[in-house]
Amino acid sequence: MDALKPETAEATPFVNKLPAITAAFWLMKITATTLGETGGDWLSMTMNIGYLQSTLIFFALFVLALGAQLASQKHHPFLYWTVIIATSTAGTTMSDYMDRTLGLGYAKGAAILVTILASMLALWRFSVGNLRVTHIQTRKAEIFYWVTILFSNTLGTALGDFLSDDSGLGFLGSWLCITAVLAVIVALTFLTRLNRVVLFWVAFILTRPFGATFGDVLTKATDKGGLNFGRGYSSLILLAILVVSILIFYREPKKVTLRI
Repeated sequence: MDALKPETAEATPFVNKLPAITAAFWLMKITATTLGETGGDWLSMTMNIGYLQSTLIFFALFVLALGAQLASQKHHPFLYWTVIIATSTAGTTMSDYMDRTLGLGYAKGAAILVTILASMLALWRFSVGNLRVTHIQTRKAEIFYWVTILFSNTLGTALGDFLSDDSGLGFLGSWLCITAVLAVIVALTFLTRLNRVVLFWVAFILTRPFGATFGDVLTKATDKGGLNFGRGYSSLILLAILVVSILIFYREPKKVTLRI
């Protein structure tokens, strides 16, 4: 029966390696997810590597970065965001492979990913006893955290593509729609007492289609509603913004006060 009890602590002290959920976190998350879209598309489409091969490359990066993250003894901002970028790029190409190469389509692919993500969250809650996102106390919870992020970013890509391509909203319309929904989430955070963990995961998932559609706005041709900046240049600019943001916000974290 003891094996069924939620895990609460490990024999040795476990150092929390997650950042505070602040306004700076969300700004960097949006930047990273947009980079995941432009970077994933750059490798799979611009460089013509293909969805499957690109997924394998990005998944290998994810495994290597995650291994370093799990082995670290404290929070390393650059390492943490490297893992986030790896989940976002892998999520982009993985979703495209499912929806396009395998022919599942955006709606069916999203439905499969919703099921996987919900199952992962339920298993995490049952196994660990909580879904904390600001203070991980066990190795098991840390692994659940990252695997859940990987699937949430994959789902977010499918949702973004569905809105952009199948809903008729287009890239800009989809981005504005998701922006409005995220604004509602922010309002709910300040005006209600809804569960903050639930709001976190809803916002976390929605920032991925936000980044996906914004990335498309940046890179798609003007006749398709984009700005035609190019995937390579856009990726480099977004990477530079993320690096500068890490240097600024982690040096002066007290200036950021918005929390959920």
